[in-house]
Amino acid sequence: MPIRVLPSNLIDQIAAGEVIERPASVVKELIENALDAGARRIEIEIENGGLSLIRLRDDGCGMAADELPLAVLRHATSKIASAEDLEAVASLGFRGEALPSIGSVARLRLVSRTAAATAATELRVEGGEMDTPRPAAHPVGTTVEVRELFFNVPARRKFVRTEVTEFGHILRCVERLALSAPTVAIRLRHNGRTTLDLPPAHDAGAQAARVAQVAGDDFLPRALPVHSEGALQLQGWLGLPTAARANTELQYWFVNGRAVRDRLLGNAVRLGYRDVLYGGRHPAYILDLRIDPRLVDVNAHPAKWELRFRDSRAVHDYVFRAVERTLAQTRPQESQPAAAVMTRITTPPRSESTAELPFAAPRHMTWPAAPALSAAPWTDSRMADAASAVSEPDAGAQPLGTPLAQLHGLYILAQNAQGLIVVDMHAAHERVLYEAMKAQHATGQPAVQQLLTPLVVSCADHQIDALLADAEDLVRVGFGIERLAPGQLAVRSVPAMLAGTDVAALLRDLMQQPDEQRSAHHLDGAAHRMLGTLACRSAIHARRRLTLPEMDALLRQMERTERASQCNHGRPTWTRVTLAELDQLFLRGR
Repeated sequence: MPIRVLPSNLIDQIAAGEVIERPASVVKELIENALDAGARRIEIEIENGGLSLIRLRDDGCGMAADELPLAVLRHATSKIASAEDLEAVASLGFRGEALPSIGSVARLRLVSRTAAATAATELRVEGGEMDTPRPAAHPVGTTVEVRELFFNVPARRKFVRTEVTEFGHILRCVERLALSAPTVAIRLRHNGRTTLDLPPAHDAGAQAARVAQVAGDDFLPRALPVHSEGALQLQGWLGLPTAARANTELQYWFVNGRAVRDRLLGNAVRLGYRDVLYGGRHPAYILDLRIDPRLVDVNAHPAKWELRFRDSRAVHDYVFRAVERTLAQTRPQESQPAAAVMTRITTPPRSESTAELPFAAPRHMTWPAAPALSAAPWTDSRMADAASAVSEPDAGAQPLGTPLAQLHGLYILAQNAQGLIVVDMHAAHERVLYEAMKAQHATGQPAVQQLLTPLVVSCADHQIDALLADAEDLVRVGFGIERLAPGQLAVRSVPAMLAGTDVAALLRDLMQQPDEQRSAHHLDGAAHRMLGTLACRSAIHARRRLTLPEMDALLRQMERTERASQCNHGRPTWTRVTLAELDQLFLRGR
């Protein structure tokens, strides 16, 4: 086939395919245009999932009669005029592609009026062919009507999903943009029924109400506010680890008010949750990053979903650290919900083989051995003696209250002013140890114990390669390792805290980390992975009997330890059953 110049209408349809993927793409582009026009109210009417009709009316500045025909020409825009403008785009739209793309694959009708005009102007475009503009009646602002989307592109229409699916995409798109512009009233109707009606939110209370309407009533009560200032600014809400979800639908990112789905930003948040989130769960968050427009390129994706940062590593680390600092507040507090939610769970019973952890605790963190409990019955006098060994809790300083007993060698039972507290003692001690080890590691070189005879660890060559790739981090922890021979690793020094532990087994655990965990970027690298594994192996194990003073010591350490509401693997460490819930359980007061 010879080379030829394609017809203009085919060129427009090909270009439209990059911008208009489905009806939700049309809605996104039209809302962004309305916001750029300064609209304070936007009304959206949808029929048949957007395939039959998409109508959007705004009260923005409108378009002049002589500019309306230009608005449907490709690369005609009022938002940039030079390359310098493109390097610092502050508007949501700037390419001049949305309306021409829509007009090439649908029947498009535009009606617009400026405040200075005595009448509005109407323009129709069908399959890329423009009619003559004509006068019309319309208030100040713009109405865009899109009918029979993809009527002239049957191949694209075949890939459109069901009405319910397409409207679901539209609803999520409108909700996302509604969060980016809280002071703009937005109403969405589908097939004549109002689906979303968001009044303008000019104060904190109204904005919280909008967030609740979009993200659900339970989001804000289970979220931490984020407010990080500096050359960059990050604001919004981070869902508590206990509010994690099975999918990523409740993850909203905005950069300078622009809704984005950027991998770099998403990865930074995911790493911030890395040791407080249970495996397979996804955090919920609403975050807005403010950055100098000259430091970000918004012209990286046809639909403007993705970005390029001039210094992507700095942005990544800033977001990661801001998230990590905020989540450090997840420790037992009266103002926060319990780490675990009391729901009916149908999971296999705990395996005794996995519950027992044979590794001894490091000597400088070893807990006193608990004496075996007597078989004598617990008389009133014995209870009083045990209670006197533990100080009464301060409601504000001791949210985990006073320990009462140990349940099956697994859980600590305590009481506070609100009711009953249940603590998973292994998970809680694991977090306490982990944070203590991280703090020691951050202060400088830890104490190192040189081995008179090198410890030889046998393993596969690829596992040795993976471990040696993180050798610098391991040296900071206190390890001295080198390859001794094929399949053999020599350990010449170990951290002093590891005296008495099975170092060979610990190193094998590190070498068997999944590749995605080993290659994931975060500033602390293998050091924190190693410390996490060490803390897990060293924490008090199941069936270990603790005295009441030991239980009290653990509860007090949890209250002082960052992220103590979750263990290193993201499992919750404690829960609370209020007196009201207990009264309801036993039908008291009825």
